Amino acid sequence: MLPLVGCCGWSEAQPRYVSHFPVIEIQTTFYHPPDVKVAAKWRALAPPGFHFCIKAWQLITHLASSPTYRRLRSPVHSKDKDGCGFFQDTEQVWQAWKQTLEIAEVVQASVVLFQCPASFKATPGNVRNMSKFFRKIGNQPFRMAWEPRGAWPPELVRQLCVEHGLIHCVDPFISRSVYGDQLYWRLHGKGAYSYRYTDEDLEYLAEMFLLGQPDRPGYVLFNNVSMKDDANRFMQLLQRSAAAE
Repeated sequence: MLPLVGCCGWSEAQPRYVSHFPVIEIQTTFYHPPDVKVAAKWRALAPPGFHFCIKAWQLITHLASSPTYRRLRSPVHSKDKDGCGFFQDTEQVWQAWKQTLEIAEVVQASVVLFQCPASFKATPGNVRNMSKFFRKIGNQPFRMAWEPRGAWPPELVRQLCVEHGLIHCVDPFISRSVYGDQLYWRLHGKGAYSYRYTDEDLEYLAEMFLLGQPDRPGYVLFNNVSMKDDANRFMQLLQRSAAAE
């Protein structure tokens, strides 16, 4: 079973993008969710069977001190900053989830990704807040993926993913997914966002997927400067490999 391959963000105008790729990971929902009308237009312009994955709003996962908050359309009020991020049990986090959920429902999301910063460490408090958050939101009509950064013990990652039904999202050139009935891979560039994947890199990636879990569905999403070209090259490589079998 071949993975769905695409880009993290519109790498070209949507009408052209959806004719080239079967999946998109929406990035703007992380920085600040768009108007519902914008999300509805995305869905309307996509063909049947096209997959939308979205990143959960950063107010859920990142503290207000994160530099990514500079891209908010309106700044967080000073009195609300302490309640943002790290899955805290606060009104700010809950409202951020409700806005993320609204967009997920409009685009009929396949996956909602919770990407955490390296500063979100495996402390008892963070684990407790994260568990409480996912228990509170409960089951959803889409899958949920979690991309931890930093030194999270694999056994703890697996425990949390099992408990809350999360897909462990990884960059496969850095680590291996420890849980999930689907794969969710994000390719950030080897060492730098400017990195262009070589043919050898893509052949290794295909081997990891096709030989490792050939019957396991999944997503492979490129998140580097040359993501459109690299994703296209990888799709072509997978198709040639499948045709040769």
